[in-house]
Amino acid sequence: MPDRPSVADATGDRRRWQALGVALVAAFMTLLDVSIVNVAVPSLQRSLHASSSDLQWVLSGYALTFGLVLVPAGRFGDAHGRRTAFVVGVALFTLTSALAGLANSPGWLVAARLLQGTAAGIVNPQVTGLIQQLFRDAERGRAFGLLGATIGVSTAVGPLLGGLLIALGGADHGWRWVFFVNIPVGIVGVLLGWRLLPARPTGLPDRHRFDLTGVLLLGAGVLLLLLPLVQREHWHSPWRWALIPTGILVLAGFARWERRYAGRGRVPLFDLRLFGLRSYTLGALLALVYFGGFTAIFFVFTLYLQNGLGYSALVAGLAITPFALGSALASALGGRVVDRFGRPLVGAGLAVVLLGLGAVVLVLRGDPPGGVPLLTAVPLLAAGLGSGLVITPNQTLTLAEVPVPQAGGAAGMLQTGQRIGSAAGIAAVGAVFFSSLAGSAGDWAAALRHALLLAMGFVALALCAALLDVALTRRMVHPDPDATRASGQRK
Repeated sequence: MPDRPSVADATGDRRRWQALGVALVAAFMTLLDVSIVNVAVPSLQRSLHASSSDLQWVLSGYALTFGLVLVPAGRFGDAHGRRTAFVVGVALFTLTSALAGLANSPGWLVAARLLQGTAAGIVNPQVTGLIQQLFRDAERGRAFGLLGATIGVSTAVGPLLGGLLIALGGADHGWRWVFFVNIPVGIVGVLLGWRLLPARPTGLPDRHRFDLTGVLLLGAGVLLLLLPLVQREHWHSPWRWALIPTGILVLAGFARWERRYAGRGRVPLFDLRLFGLRSYTLGALLALVYFGGFTAIFFVFTLYLQNGLGYSALVAGLAITPFALGSALASALGGRVVDRFGRPLVGAGLAVVLLGLGAVVLVLRGDPPGGVPLLTAVPLLAAGLGSGLVITPNQTLTLAEVPVPQAGGAAGMLQTGQRIGSAAGIAAVGAVFFSSLAGSAGDWAAALRHALLLAMGFVALALCAALLDVALTRRMVHPDPDATRASGQRK
């Protein structure tokens, strides 16, 4: 008879999935705050008498500090234990959410949002690192499938949940509940995280020095790249774009420093040898480009529905729900089958996203009749299904060959690329949207179509990266017989 799993094995298995559940709830909470605050802007502007510059920092400051700490936080979790980093991050996120909800001035709220973004950046690489640590093979794919569903749903459902909370809390102070809702979730996350997440094994030698120079160089480079992008609407000097090449030079200096640091026998902030893994390099590039198009879709579509057509925040959120549902369903499926299909599954998902967005463009051509949320529901559902086959499988494949001791740092760098891609995509797609709106005398549908075409361009670039990976993999598995024969003759 086959051996039955022992009670201890069953208990350990259940504990691993419980730990993943706690981590995913925390990830959902932190990622939700990227989009949920957008619909709260009119309410908090009235309540706090905030200027347009204040509002820009409330929205973009979170994304800025989020992106700055991802890699250092991931490396800290690798070195000193992911449970400690996770619990500290969730506790800080809970505290700063309370401070944001209690804000009585724009400056207070901006400061709270900057700290809140820092906390989110501490939490998220621990989630991916824990999946790498706790799961193997097909189970890892399932776990990443759940994470992908969390990412897709949190991004798309933010406007809907924000609209509901504002409707319940009132027009003047409903925005506060957008932050207060995090408090009970965060408290439970701290308690369960400390109980269920695995601690760092005791007795292990700690040879990890804090690479302060690497942290400063990476932080400065990412800041220089992100700042002109997230401040695009309120920083009009053309000199701001000079920060981007400066940031690239600083990141080149970071790479040189990390090589020297590793050459001294020390553990660097980020091991550049990971870019020698084709799966990691192409997967990170694909994620960077895809998030440039993926995140920008919700930005311009929400503007179109609320400012262009006069729909409420709640209806605008409901209009995006088909994408969220499709993404959640396909993410769970993609995590289960990614080991079987590999990168071609990602390519298929990207093609479906392009078809769905193309259908939205066709539906909105000319002067669309009433009921735009209904007209776009099926195309957005299709695009969401495709997106679910992109984010989860790509993350699984990108991190598949990364050693577990480097999982946090690798995940942090991957997510940093996603944050940079999101900021660049929103800046580029938003610029096309507003310039088209100005040039067409207020034709909102035309502006949205032009913006979606650019977003589709980002998705198409991601598809090229996926196809390149597929072609290189097939060449390794099935080498050119003529080239092989010629090599044999030379020998």
